[in-house]
This record gives sequence, C-alpha cells and structure tokens, in this order.
Amino acid sequence: MQHLAPIALFVYNRPEHTRRTISFLQKNLLADESRLFIYSDAAKDETDKKKVEETRELIKTVDGFKSVKIIERKESYGLAASIIDGVSELTKEYGKVIVFEDDLLASPFTLRYFNEALRTYQEEERVMQISAYMFPLKNPESLPETFFFRATTSWGWATWERAWNHFEPNVSLLYQQFDQSKIKDFSIDGSMNYWKQLLDFKSHKNNSWSIRWYASVFLNKGLVLHPRESLIDNIGHDGTGVHSIIEDTYQVTISRKPIHNFATEIKENKEALAAIKLFFKHRKGSLFKRGKKFLINTWYQFFKS
Repeated sequence: MQHLAPIALFVYNRPEHTRRTISFLQKNLLADESRLFIYSDAAKDETDKKKVEETRELIKTVDGFKSVKIIERKESYGLAASIIDGVSELTKEYGKVIVFEDDLLASPFTLRYFNEALRTYQEEERVMQISAYMFPLKNPESLPETFFFRATTSWGWATWERAWNHFEPNVSLLYQQFDQSKIKDFSIDGSMNYWKQLLDFKSHKNNSWSIRWYASVFLNKGLVLHPRESLIDNIGHDGTGVHSIIEDTYQVTISRKPIHNFATEIKENKEALAAIKLFFKHRKGSLFKRGKKFLINTWYQFFKS
C-alpha cells in the first residue's frame, strides 16, 4: 500500500500505558512501513516530572516502524494544545494522519483499516474522520461491517488535511451556530451529553479539543466512518488519565478480524444510529451500579490527592 498515513502518538506521564500502546502498534500489519511521530509533552509541575522522564526514556527505545521521530515539548502544552498542534503539523505535511494517545490498544489490523479507509474516502468531502473505536453495542452483528455516524470519537482516529481545515478552536464561533434543533441532533436526541461538554468548555470547566472537533464536523454536515466491532480498546479508565475516572462502561473486546467492506452510501446509517442511541441511554446502568461507581471514584480521588 503506497503513501501510508503517518502515525501521531501523544504521550505524557504514563510509561506503562505507553509501553503497551506501542507494543500493540508494533504488532500491526503495515507498522514497519509507517512513520511514527511521538509527541511527548513536558511536565506541568514537579509531581509529574519523574514519570515524564521515564516515559521519554522508554520512547527513545522504540523500533519496528519505517521511522520514529520524537518531539519533546520544552514546555507544558497540555493534551488539547499538543494534539491540535501535532495534527495540524502532520496533515499539512502529509495530507492525512492517524492519531493515537498513550492508552489505546490496537487490533493487528487497525493500521490497515485506517489506511484503506483514508484512501477510499479521500475525495468524499462529507467524510471527515475515520474512527477505529466502537461502543460495546448490543447485537452488533445486525449492523454492516462499517457504517457512517455523525459523531466523532477520540480513541484512535484518522483524518485528512481537507477535513482538519474545518476545525474551529474558538468555542464562541461554534456556539453561535447552534439552535435548538441542532442541539437536539448534536446530542443524539438528548441521549449523550455532547452539548453539556461544549458548554463546559465554554465555561472553562474542561479543556477538550475533541468536543470542538465534533462540533466542527457536525456544523459542516460531516460524517464519520465507524467499524461494527471495535479495533481499539481504551485502557486509560483506571483514573490515571488527564480526564479519566475509574470506568468500565466503554470497555470492549478488540476485534481480531480484518475489515473487508467499506460503506458505499455516504449517509448516516439509521440502524447504527438507533443502536448507538440505545447504548447511550442505558450506559450508566442501574442506580446500584451508578452508586458503586461514584463511591469507587470518590475513594480513589481521595487517596490519589
């Protein structure tokens, strides 16, 4: 396969998560033909400095790719700024990019899926992202092998320069383009808290690049390709991540099969929309499960601090 997309891997202060992420990437078909760019953010304070240094020592040993380039930030960017800068840099130079963070385990066929999809939809303006993660849906076998859905995901994804050029970092410019009808569609008929995430960013309660990216895609009537079975598992829901708590709602079993069929009709799949909406509505589980999760995270945050 010619002209493979470069891989951007964003790491910070989790050497063991990073080691596992890289180990799974190395086992991918096409890894040895792919360029890997590792963006290592600087420690935001003395508390993180040791783990950042451990992570930087680890990534200096990485091999198994066509090339490996390490970008060590001299000052703390934070995750959002680091991703925006890295994705902008690589899409400008290569026209496309595959994006990983330091807590994502990939199927052996994930890079192949990304590159084939990037090639297939290169000229389709409405297709703005390729996602490799899929929620643990009920009865996924009833869905096509790949399908289009309006929302982006940030756990293993790819895009083109033509699509990333639509990214709007200014939340005020995004906010003013929404009306009640768009808010309803954006939040998948109120089943997911995407609108709250955007409002929280606007109120400086989070620093999410991903909710601004989804809003940018949504407002441009963009679509995202998703697999029926996830090619990514996020191992960061152990309380160690920048924005993570202890959580098992989104845990999946990684598909070990290659993807052969790519959606031909450039429109949102109604069956997939219904299945994802059902997952969103019931993702929090019973009152008992929610209470247990609250107590676990309260306990963890207390001892973590």
